[in-house]
Amino acid sequence: MGVTPKSTTLSLASQWAKKYLQNLDNGLYQQSEPERESLNNVVSQDGRKKTAQSLYGSLRTVSHQAWNRVEILLATEAKRHKIDPELINPWEITAESFKIYEKTLKVYTQQVPQRQLSTVMRLARTGEPLSEKALSIYTEQVAPSQLATVIGHNVGEIRKKYTEQDPRVIGFVSMQFHYTSQMLLDTLSPLERSIISAYFKVIDDHLYMPLQRVYEAAAEHDYDSKELSAVQSLLPVSTEIAKNISKKIIDIYPNYRCSSGRLSDAAVMISSIRDIEMFQVYLWLSTLEGSVAALTQELFPLCVMLYPTFNVQWELIRQMLHLLGQEIRQRLTTQQVDALMPYYQVLWQMFSPEVFGELDLRSGRDEFNEDFVNSLFA
Repeated sequence: MGVTPKSTTLSLASQWAKKYLQNLDNGLYQQSEPERESLNNVVSQDGRKKTAQSLYGSLRTVSHQAWNRVEILLATEAKRHKIDPELINPWEITAESFKIYEKTLKVYTQQVPQRQLSTVMRLARTGEPLSEKALSIYTEQVAPSQLATVIGHNVGEIRKKYTEQDPRVIGFVSMQFHYTSQMLLDTLSPLERSIISAYFKVIDDHLYMPLQRVYEAAAEHDYDSKELSAVQSLLPVSTEIAKNISKKIIDIYPNYRCSSGRLSDAAVMISSIRDIEMFQVYLWLSTLEGSVAALTQELFPLCVMLYPTFNVQWELIRQMLHLLGQEIRQRLTTQQVDALMPYYQVLWQMFSPEVFGELDLRSGRDEFNEDFVNSLFA
């Protein structure tokens, strides 16, 4: 007996939203009384309005500055990868990003805190199962779950639009959002930044990751589907998995530097954890769709275009995938592992030495063995 598409979609979306409560950095809330009072001011109705007004005042200028950075970063790559310039409309992309941030700030100001934020964080620290009451308090206080329901579909539509003709175009769109978030956060105080960054992470998640498509694919499965069961088991712990892998990679490559800094630098760690989650979501999507199309037509071309730009060597990706395979096997039943492994193996082979040479990035090339890749997906 199957489940309704709506109930499956809401269940997975709810699981994804709950992760925010469990994964928020609670170090911020172990503070002195004056600092806690300052935090209360920031999350008060007036404090939220002040933050939102400040960000809104910067948004138009920042949107254009962000696109300038995107062009500096990717203009050469667009030509080298022969992406049709007609598919990259800067005015359209900046306008659409502007609307998403506008909606995000509206959600941020509309919510009235019902409890002190420290209460919510204590709930998070206990590690106890989340009650509906706790989730309700959190939604009012920190809000990423509610924001996901407001903008999730819109961002999903943006993803669909920009991946339809050439999936690589989403790389330009995602970098526009990334730089916009980064520049906006730079204008805030540390306390403001710590709160609003949770909202911006919702945008990031839905833009970098095909979450809406995952929800839609899940709705096509029966409740006893091995594939659906595997995804439901992994989704709540995907951030934990990403953090574990990120820490291990830092231990393996303590001196490695990408273009943004060392792997242990805070900004690089955030991006690394997001990317590891992105790989997991694409793996779930392929498993639920029963197709490698998402991996071969979207994820792989994006990686080929973007990672060389940031000096991310393929050895790091292979190490990440190796560790991801270990995490999956440790957390799933044999049946669930069997459901995922064919798609994991495709990921593993795509980034193998037969496709990418060990020294390709250091010699300034990102060429790969096209015949070998074509044989995988024939």
